[in-house]
Amino acid sequence: MARLTRKELKTDKFALEVEQTVDFFEEHRKEIIRYGSIATVVVLIGVAFFFYQKQQHAAREEALAQAIQIEQASVGQPTPGGPQTFPTEQAKDAAAVKAFSAVAATYSGSDEGLIAEYYLGAIAADQGNLAEAAKRFQKVADSGNARYASLAKLSLGDLYFQDGHAAQGEVLLRSLMDHPTVFVSKEQATLALARGLAKTKPEEARKLLAPLRTSRSAVSQAAIQLYSELFPN
Repeated sequence: MARLTRKELKTDKFALEVEQTVDFFEEHRKEIIRYGSIATVVVLIGVAFFFYQKQQHAAREEALAQAIQIEQASVGQPTPGGPQTFPTEQAKDAAAVKAFSAVAATYSGSDEGLIAEYYLGAIAADQGNLAEAAKRFQKVADSGNARYASLAKLSLGDLYFQDGHAAQGEVLLRSLMDHPTVFVSKEQATLALARGLAKTKPEEARKLLAPLRTSRSAVSQAAIQLYSELFPN
Protein backbone atom coordinates (compact mmCIF):
# COMPACT_ATOMS: atom_id res chain seq x y z
CA MET A 1 0.00 0.00 0.00
CA ALA A 2 1.44 3.38 -1.00
CA ARG A 3 2.40 5.66 1.86
CA LEU A 4 1.33 9.27 1.72
CA THR A 5 3.57 11.98 3.15
CA ARG A 6 2.62 15.29 4.68
CA LYS A 7 4.38 17.04 1.81
CA GLU A 8 2.15 15.25 -0.73
CA LEU A 9 -0.97 16.09 1.23
CA LYS A 10 -0.21 19.80 1.56
CA THR A 11 -0.13 20.93 -2.03
CA ASP A 12 -2.40 23.99 -1.79
CA LYS A 13 -1.29 27.55 -0.99
CA PHE A 14 -3.00 27.64 2.38
CA ALA A 15 -1.49 24.44 3.68
CA LEU A 16 2.00 25.31 2.46
CA GLU A 17 1.88 28.65 4.26
CA VAL A 18 0.72 27.05 7.49
CA GLU A 19 3.43 24.43 7.10
CA GLN A 20 6.14 27.06 6.75
CA THR A 21 5.29 29.49 9.56
CA VAL A 22 3.36 29.81 12.80
CA ASP A 23 2.72 33.45 11.87
CA PHE A 24 0.01 32.35 9.40
CA PHE A 25 -2.82 34.00 11.29
CA GLU A 26 -1.05 37.34 11.50
CA GLU A 27 -0.29 37.25 7.78
CA HIS A 28 -3.88 36.33 6.89
CA ARG A 29 -5.76 38.28 9.56
CA LYS A 30 -7.77 40.21 6.95
CA GLU A 31 -8.97 36.96 5.40
CA ILE A 32 -9.83 35.50 8.80
CA ILE A 33 -11.89 38.59 9.65
CA ARG A 34 -13.62 38.42 6.28
CA TYR A 35 -14.44 34.71 6.28
CA GLY A 36 -14.08 33.50 9.87
CA SER A 37 -16.20 33.47 12.98
CA ILE A 38 -15.00 36.94 14.08
CA ALA A 39 -17.32 38.42 11.45
CA THR A 40 -20.35 37.17 13.38
CA VAL A 41 -19.26 38.87 16.59
CA VAL A 42 -20.45 42.32 15.51
CA VAL A 43 -24.09 41.21 15.61
CA LEU A 44 -23.92 39.92 19.16
CA ILE A 45 -25.57 41.97 21.89
CA GLY A 46 -23.43 43.24 24.73
CA VAL A 47 -20.00 44.81 24.78
CA ALA A 48 -18.74 42.29 27.37
CA PHE A 49 -19.69 39.33 25.19
CA PHE A 50 -18.04 41.01 22.20
CA PHE A 51 -14.70 41.25 23.98
CA TYR A 52 -15.10 37.73 25.32
CA GLN A 53 -15.45 36.43 21.79
CA LYS A 54 -12.34 38.29 20.65
CA GLN A 55 -10.41 36.86 23.58
CA GLN A 56 -11.57 33.35 22.73
CA HIS A 57 -10.54 33.82 19.11
CA ALA A 58 -7.06 34.87 20.21
CA ALA A 59 -6.90 31.81 22.46
CA ARG A 60 -7.79 29.54 19.56
CA GLU A 61 -5.11 31.11 17.37
CA GLU A 62 -2.51 30.71 20.11
CA ALA A 63 -3.44 27.08 20.78
CA LEU A 64 -3.23 26.22 17.08
CA ALA A 65 0.04 28.13 16.64
CA GLN A 66 1.59 26.17 19.50
CA ALA A 67 0.46 22.87 17.96
CA ILE A 68 1.93 23.85 14.58
CA GLN A 69 5.16 24.86 16.30
CA ILE A 70 5.43 21.36 17.76
CA GLU A 71 4.75 19.79 14.37
CA GLN A 72 7.50 21.95 12.88
CA ALA A 73 10.07 21.24 15.61
CA SER A 74 13.37 19.60 14.73
CA VAL A 75 14.43 16.09 15.68
CA GLY A 76 17.80 15.82 17.38
CA GLN A 77 19.83 16.97 20.32
CA PRO A 78 18.55 20.13 22.05
CA THR A 79 20.76 23.20 22.26
CA PRO A 80 20.79 25.51 25.30
CA GLY A 81 18.43 28.38 24.63
CA GLY A 82 17.56 26.97 21.23
CA PRO A 83 14.17 26.02 19.76
CA GLN A 84 12.22 23.01 20.92
CA THR A 85 13.46 19.66 19.67
CA PHE A 86 12.39 16.03 20.05
CA PRO A 87 14.60 12.92 20.37
CA THR A 88 12.73 11.04 17.64
CA GLU A 89 10.17 11.63 14.91
CA GLN A 90 7.78 9.36 16.78
CA ALA A 91 8.06 11.49 19.93
CA LYS A 92 7.42 14.64 17.93
CA ASP A 93 4.40 13.14 16.20
CA ALA A 94 2.98 11.97 19.53
CA ALA A 95 3.30 15.48 20.98
CA ALA A 96 1.81 17.05 17.84
CA VAL A 97 -1.15 14.65 17.85
CA LYS A 98 -1.80 15.46 21.50
CA ALA A 99 -1.69 19.20 20.84
CA PHE A 100 -3.82 19.12 17.68
CA SER A 101 -6.32 16.76 19.33
CA ALA A 102 -6.73 19.24 22.19
CA VAL A 103 -7.40 22.08 19.74
CA ALA A 104 -9.84 19.97 17.71
CA ALA A 105 -11.75 18.91 20.84
CA THR A 106 -11.72 22.24 22.67
CA TYR A 107 -12.55 24.40 19.64
CA SER A 108 -14.64 21.97 17.64
CA GLY A 109 -16.46 23.70 14.79
CA SER A 110 -14.15 26.71 14.66
CA ASP A 111 -11.67 27.40 11.86
CA GLU A 112 -8.83 26.51 14.19
CA GLY A 113 -10.53 23.25 15.13
CA LEU A 114 -10.92 22.32 11.47
CA ILE A 115 -7.28 23.11 10.72
CA ALA A 116 -6.28 20.91 13.67
CA GLU A 117 -8.41 18.08 12.27
CA TYR A 118 -6.71 18.52 8.91
CA TYR A 119 -3.26 18.26 10.49
CA LEU A 120 -4.30 15.14 12.41
CA GLY A 121 -5.31 13.60 9.09
CA ALA A 122 -1.98 14.54 7.50
CA ILE A 123 0.00 13.06 10.39
CA ALA A 124 -2.05 9.86 10.28
CA ALA A 125 -1.45 9.54 6.52
CA ASP A 126 2.26 10.14 6.99
CA GLN A 127 2.30 7.29 9.50
CA GLY A 128 0.54 4.99 7.04
CA ASN A 129 -2.75 5.00 8.96
CA LEU A 130 -4.91 5.74 5.93
CA ALA A 131 -8.20 4.82 7.64
CA GLU A 132 -7.60 7.39 10.37
CA ALA A 133 -6.47 9.94 7.80
CA ALA A 134 -9.61 9.42 5.73
CA LYS A 135 -11.78 9.81 8.85
CA ARG A 136 -10.13 13.11 9.77
CA PHE A 137 -10.28 14.52 6.25
CA GLN A 138 -13.89 13.42 5.85
CA LYS A 139 -14.82 15.23 9.06
CA VAL A 140 -13.40 18.47 7.69
CA ALA A 141 -14.99 17.83 4.29
CA ASP A 142 -18.39 17.44 5.98
CA SER A 143 -17.99 20.53 8.16
CA GLY A 144 -20.05 22.84 5.96
CA ASN A 145 -17.13 25.29 5.67
CA ALA A 146 -16.51 25.33 1.91
CA ARG A 147 -12.94 26.63 2.20
CA TYR A 148 -11.64 24.04 4.64
CA ALA A 149 -13.84 21.34 3.12
CA SER A 150 -12.15 21.87 -0.24
CA LEU A 151 -8.75 21.57 1.40
CA ALA A 152 -9.72 18.26 2.99
CA LYS A 153 -11.28 16.98 -0.23
CA LEU A 154 -8.07 17.70 -2.14
CA SER A 155 -6.11 15.55 0.33
CA LEU A 156 -8.85 12.95 0.45
CA GLY A 157 -8.81 12.70 -3.35
CA ASP A 158 -5.06 12.06 -3.33
CA LEU A 159 -5.54 9.49 -0.59
CA TYR A 160 -8.21 7.65 -2.59
CA PHE A 161 -5.89 7.33 -5.57
CA GLN A 162 -3.04 6.09 -3.38
CA ASP A 163 -5.31 3.62 -1.60
CA GLY A 164 -6.71 2.00 -4.74
CA HIS A 165 -10.02 3.87 -4.89
CA ALA A 166 -9.32 5.76 -8.09
CA ALA A 167 -12.97 6.16 -9.10
CA GLN A 168 -13.82 7.92 -5.83
CA GLY A 169 -10.74 10.08 -6.11
CA GLU A 170 -11.62 11.12 -9.65
CA VAL A 171 -15.18 12.09 -8.71
CA LEU A 172 -13.98 14.11 -5.75
CA LEU A 173 -11.27 15.99 -7.62
CA ARG A 174 -13.50 16.71 -10.62
CA SER A 175 -16.00 18.19 -8.19
CA LEU A 176 -13.26 20.48 -6.86
CA MET A 177 -12.42 21.51 -10.42
CA ASP A 178 -16.06 22.50 -10.93
CA HIS A 179 -16.31 24.26 -7.56
CA PRO A 180 -12.98 25.96 -6.75
CA THR A 181 -12.50 27.92 -3.52
CA VAL A 182 -10.10 30.49 -2.12
CA PHE A 183 -7.97 27.61 -0.77
CA VAL A 184 -8.17 25.17 -3.70
CA SER A 185 -8.17 26.57 -7.22
CA LYS A 186 -9.43 24.77 -10.30
CA GLU A 187 -5.84 24.48 -11.49
CA GLN A 188 -4.69 22.85 -8.24
CA ALA A 189 -7.50 20.29 -8.43
CA THR A 190 -6.63 19.64 -12.09
CA LEU A 191 -2.97 19.00 -11.26
CA ALA A 192 -3.99 16.59 -8.49
CA LEU A 193 -6.37 14.73 -10.80
CA ALA A 194 -3.76 14.46 -13.55
CA ARG A 195 -1.30 13.01 -11.05
CA GLY A 196 -3.87 10.49 -9.89
CA LEU A 197 -4.88 9.41 -13.42
CA ALA A 198 -1.35 9.17 -14.83
CA LYS A 199 -1.04 5.39 -14.40
CA THR A 200 -4.54 4.21 -15.27
CA LYS A 201 -5.63 6.92 -17.74
CA PRO A 202 -2.42 8.49 -19.09
CA GLU A 203 -4.09 10.09 -22.11
CA GLU A 204 -6.67 11.77 -19.89
CA ALA A 205 -3.88 13.01 -17.63
CA ARG A 206 -2.05 14.49 -20.61
CA LYS A 207 -5.28 16.13 -21.78
CA LEU A 208 -5.77 17.74 -18.36
CA LEU A 209 -2.22 19.07 -18.24
CA ALA A 210 -2.06 20.36 -21.82
CA PRO A 211 -3.89 23.69 -21.34
CA LEU A 212 -2.13 24.34 -18.05
CA ARG A 213 1.33 23.87 -19.61
CA THR A 214 0.61 26.59 -22.17
CA SER A 215 -1.45 28.92 -20.01
CA ARG A 216 1.40 31.42 -19.50
CA SER A 217 0.37 31.74 -15.87
CA ALA A 218 2.06 30.92 -12.58
CA VAL A 219 0.58 27.42 -12.69
CA SER A 220 2.18 26.58 -16.04
CA GLN A 221 5.58 25.88 -14.46
CA ALA A 222 4.01 23.43 -12.01
CA ALA A 223 2.14 21.74 -14.87
CA ILE A 224 5.31 21.45 -16.95
CA GLN A 225 7.24 19.98 -14.03
CA LEU A 226 4.48 17.50 -13.20
CA TYR A 227 4.22 16.43 -16.84
CA SER A 228 7.95 15.72 -16.97
CA GLU A 229 7.70 13.66 -13.78
CA LEU A 230 4.70 11.65 -14.93
CA PHE A 231 5.78 11.21 -18.55
CA PRO A 232 9.60 11.38 -18.62
CA ASN A 233 9.94 9.77 -22.06
